Amino acid sequence: MENTTKRYWRGIEELRNDPEFVKNAHREFADSSDITDGGGTYRRDFLKMLGFGVAAVSLAACEAPVRKVIPYLNKPSDVEPGIANWYASSYVDGGDYSAILVKTREGRPIKIEGNPNSSVSQGGTGTRVQASVLSLYDNEKLKEAQKGGKKIEWDALDKEVVAALASARNIRIVSNTILSPTTKAVIETFKAKYPSTVHVSYDPNSAYGLTQVHGGQLPAFDFSKAKVIVSLDADFLGSWISPDEFSKQWAVGRRLSSAKNGNKQMSRHYDFSTLMTLTSSNADYRGRVKPSQSGLVASTLLRLVGGSASTADVKIEFLEKAAKDLKAAAPGTTLVVSGSNDPNVQTVVAEINKVLGNYGTTIAGTSNYKQGDDAAFNTFVNELKGGQVDAVIFYGANPVYDSPRGKEIADALSRAKVSVSFADRADETASLCQYVAPDSHFLESWGDAEPKPGFYSIIQPTISTIFSTRQAQSSLLTWAGQNADYYEFLTKNWATNILKTGSKEAWNKALYEGVFEPAKGTTAAAPAVTSDLLTALGKISGAYKASSTVIEFMPYEKVSMGTGSQANNPWLQECPDPISKATWDNYAAISQRTADKLGVAQNDLVTLEIAGKEAIELPVLIQPGQTVDTVGIAIGYGRQKAGKAADGVGKNIYPWINSAGAEIKVTPTGKTYKWGIAQTQTHNTVMARESVVQETVLAQYQENVKAGRFQPKIATSEGSKSPGDISLWNGHEKQNHSWGMVIDLNLCTGCGSCVVSCQAENNVPVVGRKEVVMRREMHWIRIDRYYSSVQPTEDEGVFQELKTLESAAENPEVVFQPMLCQHCSNAPCETVCPVLATTHSNEGLNQMTYNRCIGTRYCANNCPYKVRRFNWFKYFDEDRFPYHFNNDLGKMVINPEVTVRSRGVMEKCSFCVQRIQATKLAAKKERRRPYANEVQVACSQSCPTGAIVFGDMNNPESNISQLLAVEKEGRAFTMLEEINVLPQISYLTKVRNKDFADSVAPNKKEQGHGEGHEHKKVKEHA
Repeated sequence: MENTTKRYWRGIEELRNDPEFVKNAHREFADSSDITDGGGTYRRDFLKMLGFGVAAVSLAACEAPVRKVIPYLNKPSDVEPGIANWYASSYVDGGDYSAILVKTREGRPIKIEGNPNSSVSQGGTGTRVQASVLSLYDNEKLKEAQKGGKKIEWDALDKEVVAALASARNIRIVSNTILSPTTKAVIETFKAKYPSTVHVSYDPNSAYGLTQVHGGQLPAFDFSKAKVIVSLDADFLGSWISPDEFSKQWAVGRRLSSAKNGNKQMSRHYDFSTLMTLTSSNADYRGRVKPSQSGLVASTLLRLVGGSASTADVKIEFLEKAAKDLKAAAPGTTLVVSGSNDPNVQTVVAEINKVLGNYGTTIAGTSNYKQGDDAAFNTFVNELKGGQVDAVIFYGANPVYDSPRGKEIADALSRAKVSVSFADRADETASLCQYVAPDSHFLESWGDAEPKPGFYSIIQPTISTIFSTRQAQSSLLTWAGQNADYYEFLTKNWATNILKTGSKEAWNKALYEGVFEPAKGTTAAAPAVTSDLLTALGKISGAYKASSTVIEFMPYEKVSMGTGSQANNPWLQECPDPISKATWDNYAAISQRTADKLGVAQNDLVTLEIAGKEAIELPVLIQPGQTVDTVGIAIGYGRQKAGKAADGVGKNIYPWINSAGAEIKVTPTGKTYKWGIAQTQTHNTVMARESVVQETVLAQYQENVKAGRFQPKIATSEGSKSPGDISLWNGHEKQNHSWGMVIDLNLCTGCGSCVVSCQAENNVPVVGRKEVVMRREMHWIRIDRYYSSVQPTEDEGVFQELKTLESAAENPEVVFQPMLCQHCSNAPCETVCPVLATTHSNEGLNQMTYNRCIGTRYCANNCPYKVRRFNWFKYFDEDRFPYHFNNDLGKMVINPEVTVRSRGVMEKCSFCVQRIQATKLAAKKERRRPYANEVQVACSQSCPTGAIVFGDMNNPESNISQLLAVEKEGRAFTMLEEINVLPQISYLTKVRNKDFADSVAPNKKEQGHGEGHEHKKVKEHA
C-alpha cells in the first residue's frame, strides 16, 4: 500500500535542487553556492562555526575562511572534543614579554593566562598580552607571500631574494628589540652567508639614554625591595620597560594585613611627572613637572640627597620631602627611576642611586627588554638616503610608521636594490617593500625568549598556520642556504647553548614548564655606570629651565595601545584608558587651567603645531592632574595600513616623539569633534557618598585597622541599627559553596588587564566608537576611577558646594575601583524581573537565563551599581560592527563554554560560572570536593598585582575565607552598605602612605580623623 504519511524532514541532498530551497538559501547561508558546489562559507551561527573551527584548526587546513566542512572522524590524538588543552608559551612583541599559558579548544587558541612558573612575569599579564589571541584571527593579515603587492609562490620568492642578496654589498636587517637568543643565532648564520650584513635594532619608545649610561646594558630593577620609590616621568606601572613585572614587584610593598601580627608597613611612592599616568595616579605624593624642567628635577634631587655640589634648584611640590625620605631610608632600600631618554638625565639618576646604595639591591643584574640603538638606527637611515644600502630586511619592525624618521625612510626605500618585510600585513613599511614574506603569529610559531640573562622561556605553536605564512627565522635560514628546519635549529641551539645537554627529557621538561631559569637565589651584578657626572650636570643646566611660560609638548604611551603594533586589535581599541576612560581615540590632553587660557572645552578640535613638524588636528580632552601649560598626546595611533579597526583612528605623532618639551602652538579651529570622544565614564562625582570608596592614611590605619571605614547606622524607634538588621528578605542559604570576591584597593593599579581578560573569556562583543558614545559599551567589568576634590565649608553655600564637587582638584588623588556584578544576596534586580530571567543560586550567584530574558531592562534600572549591559544589536554578527566576531575567522576566538548572546537580552558578570561548573564536574569525577583555590575567574587570574581574590567563602581553607577572617574586623567593606543588598564582593580600604596633613582622605570625626580641619574632602568619579 502506498505510504501517504506527510514527510516533515528531508535531507539536504534532496533539497539542494529544490527551487524553493535554492531561492531562500541566502537566508541560511552566506553564499548559496554552498549548496551546489561547496564553494561558500557557512556563517549562520556558532554551532556551524564550531564545525569550521574543527576543520580549519584541529585538522590544520591552511586556508580560512574554510570552504568545506570536514568530518571530525579521525581526530588528533591529543584533542578531545569539549576538553581544553593548555600549552606553555611566551608572548613577545619587541621588548614586551610575558610567560604565558595558552588555552585551546578543538585546536583553537581562545584564551591566554600567565605562567606562574616564570620568576620574571610571575603569572601576571597585561592588556596587550590578553588581547594578542584575537590578533591571531585578524582577517587583515596577508594570506600569502607578495611581490609588488601581488601574490608570489614561496619558492619563486626565495629564488629571487637569494639572487638579489648574492649581488648585494651592503645588507641591513632592521628590527625592534629581539629577545630570542635562537633568533639572534639565526641572524648570525645569515651574516656568515652574507658578511656585509649589519643588524640594526631600534625601539619605537626608546630607552637608549638609559642603556648608554650603563655601557649598553639595561639595568634590572626590583621595586619589591624598595621602601621609598621615586619615579621621574617613568610610568613603570603602565608602559615603561616591563610594567607587568614591575607591577608585581610594586604590589609587594603595598600589601597590608589587618591581622594582629600582620604587616602594617608599606612602601612610600613619590612621582614627579608631566601627565597623569597610571604610575602617577597610584603614587602617594605627586609633583607636577613641565618637560623643560625634568632634567633640573633630577639634578636638584641629587643635590638634596647630598650627592653633588650642584647649584641646580627647581621648586617642585614634594621634591624636598622625597629627598628627606630617601636620605632617611637604610642604604639599598630605595629606588629612583626616570623615563627620560636623555643620557645626561639618566647619568644624574644613576648617581642618585649610587649615593643611596641601590646598586646591588634594588638595581641588580641586567635586562634585555630594550636593546634599541638610536645612533645605529640614525646611521642606517642616513645610509639608506645616500643609496649606500643595497638590501634591507625588516623583521618585526615598521619604521615608516613608528620611528621619528619614518618619512625619510619611505622616500629613500626605493633606492635599495631589494627590500623585504616579514610583516604579517602590508603595513606602512611592508607596502613600500618589493617583497613581503609574511611572518606567522607567535601562537603559530616555535621560538624562545631571554628577557633577562639566564632566564629563558619557550614559544611553541598552539595551532598550525592558518594562512600560507612562514616564520621569519625559517626565511632567513632558507636564504642563508641552510636546509635545517627552524624547529631543529631551535632544539639544537637549546641543547648546545642553554640546556647544555642533548637529553630529550630535559627539552621536554622545559617545554612542559615553559621556562628554564637559574637556581633561585642566584643574583647578578649590577651594570657599571660608564658616563661622566660633571659633564652631564653641565649639559642639563644648559638644556633645561627652572621655569617656562610656553605651552610644551609631551608624548606618552597608553597602557592598552602601546606602540601601536596591535592597533588593529579591537579589544585594545575599545579598552578604556585607565586615566581618561577614553576608547577608540587619541586626543590632546590639557589641564582645565590651560583650556581656560586657550578658550577651548572638551571635544573642541584644535590644530597643533611644533616648529619644523607637520601640523595635526585633534580633539581636546580636559585631564585633571596634568601639568599646566602642557599638551599630552599618545603614540600608537594614526595607522594607515593596519586594518579596518585601526586605520584612520587618531593621528600619528611618532614624527614628534623626540620633541618632548618643545613649544607647541594650540589653535582652536572653531569645530567640535563629531560625536565627541568616546569615554565610558563622563560624570564627574559621586557627590561625597562615603560608602563608595573608603580610604585612610597609613598612620591612622596603624592605630586602628578600621580607619577610613564608613559604617552606616539607621535611626529607629528602638535606637540606632545597622542596615543589615533591617530587611524584607528571608535570605538565601548557601550550605554548599558561597562564591565571592575580595578586591584590594591598595593593589589595584587600574591597568585594565581584567577588562580584556573577561572579554576574551566571556565572548563580550566589541561595539565600536559610536556605540560607546551612546553609552552602549558591553564590558562586564569596568574600572571606576575617582578623583579627589576639596569641599567648601558649609558657610560658602550649598549651590557653590555642588558646583565645586563636580570638578576634580587641580592635582587630585586617584583611586581605582573595579566594578562588576556584586551578586547581591538581596538583589534588587531579581525582584523586578517579570519573567525570572535573573535569579539567585544556592551558591551565591546572581544568574542570567538568556533565553528567558525579554529585554525589559527593569533589572538594569534597579541595579544600584549599574553593571548590567543590554545587547542592543547582534554586535558579533552585523556588518555595521565590523570589528570582532562578524567574520568566520574572527569567530574562531569564541569560547564555546559561554553562550554568544543575541540582541535584546541583558548580560553581566557571571563570576565565570563556566569555570566554576567545570571545576565542580572535574572534582565530582575524581570523587572529591573542589580544592580550596581551584577556581580562578578570568579577572583574578589575569591581575598582575593580585588585587582580586576569588573563591569559596564556605571553605575555611580558601584564600578568600582566610583573608576575610582577618579583614572583616579590618579593611573589608561592601559598597553601598546602607542599602543592604548584601553583595558577595568585598573591597579593602585604600591606604595611602602619606602624612595625614597632606591627605585628602575623607575627614570623619568618629573614625579618629580628628577635628579642626577647615575643609572636608571627597572623591570625585570622573
